Amino acid sequence: MERGTGNATEGPRPMRDEPVGAGAPISTTRAGTATGAGDGIGDGAGRGEGDPRLQALEALLAEQREEIARYAAERSVPAREPRDGRCGSLPPGPPPVPPAQELLDALPIAVMVVVPVLDERGEATDFCYVGQNAATLEHSARSVPPGTLPPWTGRVPLFERFPNMADTPVPRLLTEAQRTGRVQGPEPAEWSLSSPDGLVVRISSEVRVTPCGGLLLLTWEHGQRTRMEEAAQQLVRVCWAEWNLGDGTVETSSGLRDVLGLPASQSLPDLLGLGRMVAPVSLVPLYQVISDVLAHKRVAECDLQLVRPSARIVRFVAEPVRPEHGPVWTVRAVLHDVTDDRYSRALAERAVREARTQRQRADMVAEVAERLRDAVLPRFPAELALHGIEAAAVYRPEANAARVGGDWYKTRILPSGQVLIALGDARGHGLDAVTLMAKLRYALAGLAFTGELVEQLTGWLNMVACDDGDESTATAVIGRYHPDRGLLRWTCAGHPLPVLLRDRRARLLEAPPGGPGMPLGVLPGETYTAAETFLRSGDVVLLYSDGLIERRGSDLDRDSSRLLEAADGCAGGGIPAGDDALDAYVHRVVHQLTGPHTEDDATVLAIRLTGGVADHW
Repeated sequence: MERGTGNATEGPRPMRDEPVGAGAPISTTRAGTATGAGDGIGDGAGRGEGDPRLQALEALLAEQREEIARYAAERSVPAREPRDGRCGSLPPGPPPVPPAQELLDALPIAVMVVVPVLDERGEATDFCYVGQNAATLEHSARSVPPGTLPPWTGRVPLFERFPNMADTPVPRLLTEAQRTGRVQGPEPAEWSLSSPDGLVVRISSEVRVTPCGGLLLLTWEHGQRTRMEEAAQQLVRVCWAEWNLGDGTVETSSGLRDVLGLPASQSLPDLLGLGRMVAPVSLVPLYQVISDVLAHKRVAECDLQLVRPSARIVRFVAEPVRPEHGPVWTVRAVLHDVTDDRYSRALAERAVREARTQRQRADMVAEVAERLRDAVLPRFPAELALHGIEAAAVYRPEANAARVGGDWYKTRILPSGQVLIALGDARGHGLDAVTLMAKLRYALAGLAFTGELVEQLTGWLNMVACDDGDESTATAVIGRYHPDRGLLRWTCAGHPLPVLLRDRRARLLEAPPGGPGMPLGVLPGETYTAAETFLRSGDVVLLYSDGLIERRGSDLDRDSSRLLEAADGCAGGGIPAGDDALDAYVHRVVHQLTGPHTEDDATVLAIRLTGGVADHW
C-alpha cells in the first residue's frame, strides 16, 4: 500500500473489527502530508480558519485525540526482553523448520513452483512447472472441468501445460524476477483453458513472482474481485475511508481521489481538512455527523457540498470504530458522489413546482371562468310561455381538462313581442373565451332592442368580434321568432345548421340564401343573409355547438347523420308537454351523442312551440 511521508503506527490494542473492503487496493498516508505539491487542504492552510464552525470541528477532534491518548496511556505496557533469553517452555536453540511443502501448503493463496531453464549466459530460455501447494489444487478442482488438463507427471514446461498463459504478463514477470532477483508484480493476467466438451474456462488473476533461492514462486489470487470493486467504485462514484484519530493517518480505497476530485499530487485530507473543502452551509451538518459518531457512537450521515478542488455534492455516511470499551479511535466513512443525482432531483423538483404553479394558475383561471359563465348563462324568461314557447338548455364542458369554453346562448322577449333566440361558440377555452362569449352575448342583448333585422344584428356582432382582436373569432346562429306569424328568421355565421324536429322526424334546416356566412371576427364588413322557417305547434328547434357532434377522424355529413338519428331516436315515444319533459329529451340527446365525457364543450338549446301559431306548412 502507498504511504506518505508519515507512516501509520499501531494502536496500543487492536481494533475490534477490520476495515471494510478488505482485499481492495487501499492507500494509507498521514493525513495532510502531501506526496507532491499540495494545496494545504489537510495541513491547516487555506480559507475558513476564522470560521467558528470550523474551529468547533477542530476542537471536537482535538478533544477526541486527548481521550485516545489518555486511554492509551492507562493501558500502555513497555516491551521487554525475557531475562533468561528463553521463550516460555520452548527449549533453547534454533526453532524446528517444517518441510518446504508444508510451508507452501500452509499458505492460503495459490502458489506454483517454477524452475528457470538457463542457457550458458545464465539467461532464462524456458520455465518448468515443478510443483504447487494445496490451495492451487483446490482451486483447480473447483474451477477447471475434469479432463481439461493432462494428468500431472511432475516436471513439465509451464507454457506447454498452459499455452495461453504465454500471452499474459507471466513470461515477462518470470524473466525479470530471475534476472533481477526482486519480486515482480502484482499484475492482472487473464488466460483461458478449453475443456473436452468445448467449454472455455476463463482464468482471471493477480499474479506475482517471488525469487526463492534458485526457484521462482508464481502466486496468483483472484484479481477479478479486486477489479470489480474498483470498477464498481468508478461506475457509481463511491469509496470508503478510515480516519485514524490517534496517529492522524487515513486509509482509503482507490476511489477516494475520484470522489473528492483530488489530483494525485494533492494530500489526502484529514477530517478537519475535509471541513475546509466544503461550503460553509455544510460545516454544521459535518460537525453534527462527526459529533454523533464520536460522542454517541452511532452511524450518521449528511450531504456535503464541496467547493474545493471542484464543486460537487458528496453523500457522507460515517460509523465509529473503537476498541472494546474504549473511545472511538477511527471514523470509518463511505463517500458517494451524488452530484448528478442531486442535480437531476433538483431539476425534477423544480419542474414539479412549476407544474404545480401552472396547475394552480390554471385552476384559478378555470374557477374564474366558471363563475363568470355561471353569471352570464341566462335563465329562461317566464314570459316565454305567454308567447307559446317552451325552452330547455344543456351545457356539458370538455371532460379532459378543467377548462371552460366559449359556448353561449340567449333567449329574450323583445319590446315588439318577438323572441330573440341565439346560440354561439367563441373560439378557444378559458378566461379569454368566456370574456369574448360575454361580450357577444351582452352586445346581442342590447342590439336586439333596436328592432333591426337579424342580418344587421349579425353584422354588428361581427364588428364587435373584429374589434376585439385577431384571435377573437366565434360562430353563431342568430334568430328572431315572430309569434304572430309562426316565423323564425335566422342567420348563420359559420355555425352548424339548426335541426327541426317535427312529427318525431328530425331534419337539418336549409342554410340561408348564399350559404352560411363567415364566422364572427374573421372579415370586417361581412354581410349576412337570413333564412325564414315557418313553425307550427309541437315543432322543436335545436340549436347546438359543434362540440356536440364533431369527432376526430369523422366528417360533417357523418356527424350530422348521427345527430339526426339521435334526435329521432330520443323522440320515438313522443315528448310530453312541459319544460321538464323537453329538458329530459335534450339530456337524452346529449348523452347519446357524447356519452359520459365530451371531447369539446357541448351546448344544446331547444325551443318548442306549444300552440297559438298560424300553420304555414
